[in-house]
Amino acid sequence: MGFLGLCLLVGIAAGALTAGPVHVWYDALARPPGTPPDWVFAPVWTAIYLMIGTAAWLVWRRVGNATPLRLWGWQLLVDALWTPAFFGLREPALGAVVILTLLALVVATVRAFDRVERRAALLMLPYAAWVAYASYLNIGIWWLNRR
Repeated sequence: MGFLGLCLLVGIAAGALTAGPVHVWYDALARPPGTPPDWVFAPVWTAIYLMIGTAAWLVWRRVGNATPLRLWGWQLLVDALWTPAFFGLREPALGAVVILTLLALVVATVRAFDRVERRAALLMLPYAAWVAYASYLNIGIWWLNRR
């Protein structure tokens, strides 16, 4: 429950930062082709957080607080930093740096999890795909809205 709760807490905090006045700023941005409607993000992130929380629990059961789980913690921390960088500071360029770092950490976590528990690595794959897609969106927004 702790891993799931931690993941969902990150999601709730991100949701709180993206509510309200930030939508005026975000809605005014040019967005790249393939940008989904805003309502898609909350259910996708919720499902992803449930999967990555479960993946962490599976690994923890096998190896405890070993390197793979510490990598998972780092990627979750960087995940939590993206929303304040992109939305809070309204800085797509900084968001791009954060999300590309996140993508590298997620890939490293998938690899580390795969060495311990294949099911955990498989649960992380949708997250890796979504972060890659979100990287495209973030970089596209930065590119289309450069000053």
